[in-house]
Amino acid sequence: MTEGPAGPRVYSAGELRDRVSPRRARQLVEAALAAGFDPAADPARVNTPAGAGHLLLMPSGLGDWVGVKVASVAPDNPRRGLPRIQAVYVLMDAQTLTPRAVVDGVGLTSLRTPAVSAVAADRLAPPEAAELLVFGSGPQAVEHVVALADVRRFAHVRIVGRSAGKVAAAVAELTERGVAAETGAVADVARADVVVCATSAADPLFDGGLVRDGACVVAVGSHEPDRRELDAGLLGRSLVVVEDPDAALREAGDVVQAVAAGRLEPHALVGLAALVRGEVTRCEDRPNVFKSVGMSWEDLAVAAGVV
Repeated sequence: MTEGPAGPRVYSAGELRDRVSPRRARQLVEAALAAGFDPAADPARVNTPAGAGHLLLMPSGLGDWVGVKVASVAPDNPRRGLPRIQAVYVLMDAQTLTPRAVVDGVGLTSLRTPAVSAVAADRLAPPEAAELLVFGSGPQAVEHVVALADVRRFAHVRIVGRSAGKVAAAVAELTERGVAAETGAVADVARADVVVCATSAADPLFDGGLVRDGACVVAVGSHEPDRRELDAGLLGRSLVVVEDPDAALREAGDVVQAVAAGRLEPHALVGLAALVRGEVTRCEDRPNVFKSVGMSWEDLAVAAGVV
């Protein structure tokens, strides 16, 4: 952490985690919704071309705080040995709009996305859930296991990925962090109580017919209407919870394509706030799906926890 003579404090990803644990991040997101915040009031994400890629601008206001995340997406960066996505978050007090903190944006995203998923899964997953299956082997996959292990006691955690080496690395990292995990397979969907999809896939990862009634599926892989991790059949037979219906119909390919296929009615979408406030409860006679696109208020809720 650094601080200029009259400027905001700067927090690295490590310093962010020192101040806000995964459990605390979940509690901050949950508290914002329980207090009455309406995600529909959040400004839409702005996507604008810039240089060799594009910029995502995500402003929001929540209580005493306002803030904005600026994320850059440069598709060719991996070939240069650089991250495809980089980001910074600026936190300001609402009264004077004075910058109070600058937070590592990638670290913030890695913390808040699984926090939001955990808020949903805590209400959508079977209380006795014992089997967790995760598609993906990157940071989001690992952080989702950690966040979900704080709301359910899983007997088995399995990781599915395209690269055996990356899956092994994810399993090793989770073991170091106190969560036992192993390599899984697509067929494990049929026995999973909770399935997490945290990939860059453009097409469904598995046959949605494999998902058992009462199980919970969380999909966080994209916010683009032409990409999806879940098939239309699964969404059509599930309780589908989203952060905000309008945002989902605009950005969530899983939802957009299921609606276009006539398998899902837009009015059937349930907002996360309604779930948190107990206005809607999980189903046992069909799957429970949470599709996240990531919203600006979530970054702000967690970033405010830094100060």
